[in-house]
Amino acid sequence: MRLWRKFAIGSAAGIVLAGGALLALDAADKAFPPPLDKADMISPEVLDADGQLLRAFATPEGRWRLKTGVADVDPQFLRMLVAYEDQRFYDHGGVDIWALGRASLQFVRNGRIVSGASTLSMQVARLIEPRAERSFAAKLLQLARAVQMERRLSKEEILDLYLTHAPYGGNLEGVRAASLAYFGKEPRRLTVAEAALLVALPQLPERRRPDRNLQAAQEARKRVLERAAVVEAVGDGEAERAEAVAIPMRRMRLPALAAHVAEAALRKQAAVLKHQTTLKKPVQQGLEAVARTAAMKLGPKLSLAMVMADAQTGAIVGEVGSADYFDASRSGWIDMTRVNRSPGSTLKPFIYGLAFEQGLVSQETIIEDRPADFFGYRPRNFDMSYQGDVTVRESLQLSLNVPAVKLLDAVGPSRLLVRFRRAEVRPALPPNETPGLAIGLGGVGISLKDLVQLYTALANRGQPARLGDGITGTPGKLDGEPLLEPVAVWNVADILSGVIPPAGAPQRGIAYKTGTSYGYRDAWSVGYDGRYVLGVWVGRPDNSAVPGLTGYGTAAPILFEAFAKSGIATTPLPRPPAGAVRIAQSELPISQRRFALNASGLLVASGREPAPQIVYPPEGAHIDLGAKGGDLSPLMLKLQGGRAPFRWLANGKPLPDLSRRRTQQWQPDGGGYSKLTVIDSAGRAASVGVFID
Repeated sequence: MRLWRKFAIGSAAGIVLAGGALLALDAADKAFPPPLDKADMISPEVLDADGQLLRAFATPEGRWRLKTGVADVDPQFLRMLVAYEDQRFYDHGGVDIWALGRASLQFVRNGRIVSGASTLSMQVARLIEPRAERSFAAKLLQLARAVQMERRLSKEEILDLYLTHAPYGGNLEGVRAASLAYFGKEPRRLTVAEAALLVALPQLPERRRPDRNLQAAQEARKRVLERAAVVEAVGDGEAERAEAVAIPMRRMRLPALAAHVAEAALRKQAAVLKHQTTLKKPVQQGLEAVARTAAMKLGPKLSLAMVMADAQTGAIVGEVGSADYFDASRSGWIDMTRVNRSPGSTLKPFIYGLAFEQGLVSQETIIEDRPADFFGYRPRNFDMSYQGDVTVRESLQLSLNVPAVKLLDAVGPSRLLVRFRRAEVRPALPPNETPGLAIGLGGVGISLKDLVQLYTALANRGQPARLGDGITGTPGKLDGEPLLEPVAVWNVADILSGVIPPAGAPQRGIAYKTGTSYGYRDAWSVGYDGRYVLGVWVGRPDNSAVPGLTGYGTAAPILFEAFAKSGIATTPLPRPPAGAVRIAQSELPISQRRFALNASGLLVASGREPAPQIVYPPEGAHIDLGAKGGDLSPLMLKLQGGRAPFRWLANGKPLPDLSRRRTQQWQPDGGGYSKLTVIDSAGRAASVGVFID
């Protein structure tokens, strides 16, 4: 009985002591937790719309430390890592007792360290709380920290910390940074040879750097591939084949795309570590490659900028702010996509669009290109010559100045700027000046981004899109009134798609317009297909003149090459909307055969005050408004001449309101033949008969 009493007392005392020890350890654990907050100091990243890395920034201490998780790396790499470093990783609680006992016994027998006993958890503890000395106390601290982490984190979370913080030589930390630097790819698809090298380097990262000590790197990789557990993990024969694969001898730059967008992202959200953009990495790579090549041809001090946007969603898919961000001679740090410059002739398509919309002209209308005086303003063509009588189509394709100013005088500069506001674009007028005719030739300031935003309306049947800033701004279609009616947009696209490409450029099925600002300071080219708009600017950031700089000769070749290198397949331009036709000159109404204005600003065909004339729809036209489907679209009516206000009648029934405008919408109540009539304030009338299909 005495023996059992002693045993019971001793057992109780042991339990009390053990419990006390556990309580003491628990209190110490709470009082001195592992410094897991240090593990959060990682490199900020800027990503494309699909999550691909565009650009990374070093940590404050200059380290490339990209956050890496188990899901970011090849599963075979993880198997090889565990097989080589810590075979019982998923079974122990931070300390591998068997490995620790084996290492201690080997040390006693040999008088030196034969094998280590550090688990992956202990290595993570050392990485997030590094100590210069390699003492017994430091090792005990690692043991304790490993146990603490195992109590707080899952095995996957511990692996995530290792994958992010493992050293790979120089300022590279983490598997992802190393894979990008040595193999030029993300670590999701590593070969056996690549995975073995990344397993081997962290033990002695400086001595085994392949870019500095190739032989040491080869020997270290070989040891990994010869480990029995690794051979079992990779499969029979794979290790031998991997040994024959060459090791990369140089370190590559980490992705460094979209410098201006990336810098802007950090300025806007300094505390955020991952910045999602609307950019597409393949598009961005293509545009930047074109920019580098073009910069070498342009010569010193010249810069260029590009913006490519999805006209349907408003997303900026590619953006180049300068020829070279780090080139001080070109002021590369200035983001020229956001700087207001003179747009040259790039606003002319919108002038013509308004003229088409108001029924002032058709594509084959004759307009004079001769010297003209607009109350003291005397525009001249770029080459100082004049073409005489030309069609409206030819005048826009040749970018003639006098016809454009004549049309702007007819539609009104203020009305043009009001339309631009529908696209949320407000060009900058010269100080203390009201909108004037010089707008048509570049007499305002506008940024490349805003110019591309305007052109999204031309690529999207008149409905503009908001581009946002590519970072935090929300892109999307603007829900207000269209910038131009679909028929007018189609006429503009039909003309611009017929402009001859620059020498050596293939015909890509795009519509495009060029522009050169006064004094050869800015060269522009903006092109679009049925989905994307691309704008190019070339010039000097200091606004100095560059003799010989032109939109067609300088910017247009870059535009076509950038479209080709963007990797985006050309989307056909939109099909003609209902009522969109190119009418031969002989079939035009008398008032549309030649464009001329009288002193009152009315369109005339001769010297007399004109009677009203319906210019759209033309007599006898068959117009597809969807009658077969039962859901009829409205029909746009246009007239010329006459004196406001106007009364419209459809099949003898008056439309609800008098109108002072020369355009009107009519909603048919069914298909078939209809007669449309307009009567002006002087009682003069005009009629046409049409077929609604």
